[in-house]
Amino acid sequence: MPVAITVLGIAVFCLNTTEIMIAGLLPSLSAEFGVSVSTVGYLISVYALGMVVGGPVLTVALLRVPRKAALLGLLTVFMAGQVLGALAEQFWVLVVARIVTALAASAFFGIAVAVCVRLVPPARHGRALATLFGGLMVAHVVGLPAAALVDQHFGWRASFWAVAGLAVLSTLAVARLVPATSTAPGRIDLRAEISAFRNGPLWGAYGTNALIIGAIMAANSYFSPIFVDVTGFPSSAVPWLFGLFGVGTIIGNMVMGRFTDRYMMPMLGWGFAAVAVVLAVFALVARNPAATLVAVAVLGLIGLPLSPVMSARVIQVSNEGPLVSTVNASAVNVGVVVGPWAGGLAIDADLGLTSPLWIGCGMAAAGLLAVLPVVLGGGRTERSAAAGEAAAPADRAAAERSPG
Repeated sequence: MPVAITVLGIAVFCLNTTEIMIAGLLPSLSAEFGVSVSTVGYLISVYALGMVVGGPVLTVALLRVPRKAALLGLLTVFMAGQVLGALAEQFWVLVVARIVTALAASAFFGIAVAVCVRLVPPARHGRALATLFGGLMVAHVVGLPAAALVDQHFGWRASFWAVAGLAVLSTLAVARLVPATSTAPGRIDLRAEISAFRNGPLWGAYGTNALIIGAIMAANSYFSPIFVDVTGFPSSAVPWLFGLFGVGTIIGNMVMGRFTDRYMMPMLGWGFAAVAVVLAVFALVARNPAATLVAVAVLGLIGLPLSPVMSARVIQVSNEGPLVSTVNASAVNVGVVVGPWAGGLAIDADLGLTSPLWIGCGMAAAGLLAVLPVVLGGGRTERSAAAGEAAAPADRAAAERSPG
């Protein structure tokens, strides 16, 4: 892989660490601002909402900006938001800081995907995206624990400053090592970019992506009480169990990235099926410590590592533009919001602490049913439909220009 893709992966690590590190800072933030832990938890939802709504809008505004310049500008905005959060004296200022960083992160992610696939031939898109998404996986294993550790020794503000410092280094690396793309910004047609969304297979891909990420997050968000109150692990073991899940995601990402370009649709079909089965088995054996360890490890191997496969599918049925990939990030964050919310509703309805696992199983099964016809068809029907819908506007334009 070109070194530029690794640099972008490190930047993604930085941005994703900001998204998830609040989970490790909840007690400190609650004490600092005098609000409940659940109120601090809304900072996670606010970030996801900013990515869902604001990211595509900001990406549209940057369509005519050279992509490297856009990446550098977004990292600068991200740093500003991170510094604002580190200096916040009131809770609402921290909320604003989270929104600013979320907007920058969502648009950066979409543009970074577009740059990555420009740097390698089509046959290596999957591996390039796996390298980029590797930053996301490592954030769960290294970023979140590191932020919590810094908080314990130096305070939560130091965690914000540490990420801001890493963002500075990422900006310098992008400026030095990421080449300018060949796309001429002045020739980008906004209407053509938006017309890409007149594409049924693309929206189908978005929907299944949201379902599978929602399934994983429905389970992952309630791992801690399941581990302690259902399985019987001591609370001191919870970080190690999350670490087991995180290591699984890194290994799974490395493996899936090597085969995405050759076996994209079979990997999606078998991956969705495996997630549904593992979550169901986990729910049934959650009281058994050994079985729980296996279930967590396997879910790590096959869950989040599906992300580069799903992104490659989005590009395959549409185009390599940043707007398409940014909206994909928004769809994924819809899953991030809906999955834990549905799991929480199930617990509040007295269905038990393992009910989020069943919710996740149902979401994964729904995603499997949606993608199964495409998998059985080898993706040919989906690509044909996408090509037909993409050609339709051009055909209509040609007909309008015709003298007849």
